[in-house]
Amino acid sequence: MQTLLAENEKETDQETANLRVGIQGFPGAFHEIAARLCFEGRPIDIVPCLTFERLVEQLEEGKEMDAALMAIENTLAGSLMSNYKLLDQANLMAVGEVYLRVKQNLMVLPGVKIEDLTEVHSHPIAIEQCLDFFRQYPHIQLIRMEDTALSARNIREQGLQTVGAIASTLAAELYDMEILTEGIETNKKNYTRFLVLQRADKAVIDTDADKISVSFGVSHTVGSLHKVLAILSAYNLNLSKIQSAPIIGQPWEYRLFIDFVAEGHVSVDQAYEALRPVTHELKLLGAYKQGVLFDY
Repeated sequence: MQTLLAENEKETDQETANLRVGIQGFPGAFHEIAARLCFEGRPIDIVPCLTFERLVEQLEEGKEMDAALMAIENTLAGSLMSNYKLLDQANLMAVGEVYLRVKQNLMVLPGVKIEDLTEVHSHPIAIEQCLDFFRQYPHIQLIRMEDTALSARNIREQGLQTVGAIASTLAAELYDMEILTEGIETNKKNYTRFLVLQRADKAVIDTDADKISVSFGVSHTVGSLHKVLAILSAYNLNLSKIQSAPIIGQPWEYRLFIDFVAEGHVSVDQAYEALRPVTHELKLLGAYKQGVLFDY
């Protein structure tokens, strides 16, 4: 992350200027928690966006944000393929990553008891992660909303005494909500990986970067993917992620997304160029230091 911070300082007349960091969701969302942990020690201004599409658009425009965080995969929900495709089509570069332990919490207005609730609102994925908890409360209807933090904010603003929300502890703090039960998600090994993004023309690759994300196509022939894997092995590059997505308009052809870690002395440029001869439309999506896991 140091190069990201240094580059921002070069482009501002005031070294103390806050870094403008875009997130998907409203203040108090898990994206904000990840952003504040990622840039801990550096003043930041959170720029919320309702959708990932708008997040990418605003970062590409470069007028309202200097960087952004985008969720890319979750240990329960899997890869966010729509975000992989957004990144592949955008003029952006991943310059860092962070892992966050996601804890879902049931919150209400102060003084409200769980027996008083008729509804609980939250994002569909958050609700899905907490279904086992609510089986013991069949009187509560689960309502799907656009965002976890927005659900908490709506309850506060509208004074809803019979409605609860599933959201983060930060959302509870921001909207003065009372947490009835912490950690109501069924699976406690619930982690989300976020990428730190910058515009490609402003991104600075850390000289200590050891993780690379790329996308590419391969020939529809026997052994085409094997050639890619052989290159990774020969250069001592540890494949940490592989994902495919269909290429629209080209039936049965796929674009591959891979992450790999350089465990030897191979530079980012060397690793990237080694893949070029055995791939089609190779694109560097990011190069960065392996991320830290935060148990928030």
